[in-house]
Amino acid sequence: MDYDTLVIGAGAAGMMCAGHAGGRVLVVDHARAPGEKIRISGGGRCNFTNMYCDPQAFISENPHFVKSALARYTQWDFIALVDQHGIAWHEKTLGQLFCDVSAKDIVAMLRKLMQDAGVDLHLQTEVSHFAESPDGFKATLVKDGHTQHITAKRAVIATGGKSIPKMGATGFAYDIARQFGHRVTETEAALVPFTFPDRRFAAISGVACPARVQANGPAFDEALLFTHRGLSGPAVLQASNYWHAGEAITVNLCPNTDLAQVLKDKRTTDGKKALTTELARHLPARLVEHLSGEHDLQGRLGDASDTRIAQITNSLSAWSLTPSGTEGYRTAEVTRGGIDTATLNSKTMESKSTPGLYFIGEAVDVTGWLGGYNFQWAWSSAMASARALQG
Repeated sequence: MDYDTLVIGAGAAGMMCAGHAGGRVLVVDHARAPGEKIRISGGGRCNFTNMYCDPQAFISENPHFVKSALARYTQWDFIALVDQHGIAWHEKTLGQLFCDVSAKDIVAMLRKLMQDAGVDLHLQTEVSHFAESPDGFKATLVKDGHTQHITAKRAVIATGGKSIPKMGATGFAYDIARQFGHRVTETEAALVPFTFPDRRFAAISGVACPARVQANGPAFDEALLFTHRGLSGPAVLQASNYWHAGEAITVNLCPNTDLAQVLKDKRTTDGKKALTTELARHLPARLVEHLSGEHDLQGRLGDASDTRIAQITNSLSAWSLTPSGTEGYRTAEVTRGGIDTATLNSKTMESKSTPGLYFIGEAVDVTGWLGGYNFQWAWSSAMASARALQG
């Protein structure tokens, strides 16, 4: 055999697995450099994990599937690895951990793990054929027009999902899964901005405010950003994980203020003040101006009855909006859905039907929240497979 393990995909999961698998390992990727999505992540600082990583922060047809891998290789284990390699980091917010200097530090760490383990790395290399062989698997590799045939006892598919195709994302992992009889659940762009028809919010593009946004799942209290195409910002990206076409989302523009009581108090002390003037103390002025017609915000505080104040505050705290869609895989941070977890061993990530074949990372039907959760899934699922490969 040429190799003990063939890893297809030199992203977060693939490199992590290769660096710990042991034996003769080959990593293949069609990109010019390994870990490109790591490099651009987190504004170039890489939000590499989350201190509060918990199975409830992941979406899957089987929500229990993630528990084993996450428990056996935790965020604290990865933090220890980062510390061991002397990478400085900080908590930004909500348990999100970032490199102090650059995401390239994480890529360099993973490359060093592979180098120390004697891993072969073939970049700008396509896999034109992949199949079982009598003793494992065989693959045909193509680089610069030259063809190479290799064999491996085991194979790990770590090519990710469809998000950010300009960086080379494809459905390769899904094709391999189907080739070996695995079901692939419906895939959608996730952690992605919403779009609205007729440039609905173009006039207030760039306006941001704290908000609570909810789709068909938990509500998220983070920043909301209005864009030329629709809605973005962390709260929106989080909600998009749970959104399906045609559904409405609910936006609370004043999640931390009892706006009704504020308006009633001001009505008593400053009744001549315009409603919009007072609202602009709690919301961006451009947003108030934009909403004044749609939500009937005109008039003076002194003329507003309790009923009208309730109507205004309810409209701002339970604003129902129906997106026309999302910006799609072009800007999506991850892909929701993927290889059916029912066909994989949750402890090892090995195919239940094809011994020696493993699927890890984003390609699997596991999608985490924004904030380092998806990277943690990459590390945890990679170590689940690597430990099995060591055996």
